[in-house]
Amino acid sequence: MDLLSLRDNYLQQRIMLCFNGPISRSLIEEIGHALRNYLNSQSAAPSAAMDVFAVYIEMTQNIRHYARQQGYGDQDATATLAVARDAEGHYVVSAGNLVEEADGRRLVEAVEGLAGLDAGELKRAYKQQLRRPRDEAAPSGAGLGLIDMARKSSRPLEAKLQPLPSGRSFFSLTATI
Repeated sequence: MDLLSLRDNYLQQRIMLCFNGPISRSLIEEIGHALRNYLNSQSAAPSAAMDVFAVYIEMTQNIRHYARQQGYGDQDATATLAVARDAEGHYVVSAGNLVEEADGRRLVEAVEGLAGLDAGELKRAYKQQLRRPRDEAAPSGAGLGLIDMARKSSRPLEAKLQPLPSGRSFFSLTATI
């Protein structure tokens, strides 16, 4: 492994924090603490730091919940996560994981549907979703948390689905705070 090239790539892309591997509740907490400490050390605005942390938590908990729901083993229940700064100084939170292709397509459609909404429309969609009765039989996902991430993001959420030879796909989601 060429660690120097990896480091140079991270610096070039302004990646502050990166993780790839099986994700557990305790690991989500530990990475969250590290992220909070890093944001505090960088004197991030409190509202931006809170939004970055909230989006990170939502993304990683969704990945963990989905992997458990699917019964994925450790090798497939992995998350890839990166928190970076863009050239304008915005925080960019990205997370990805293996998904069943149909689930990934539904997520991409949901993200694309939210991308066309302005702040007022996102607020209305959030309130509508909040009032909607929870159907315990329906598959969870692409609901309140996704809308909340879209509301916190300064740009539309970006979703990407990449098919894999295994028949599954790799879903990635990016929020810019």
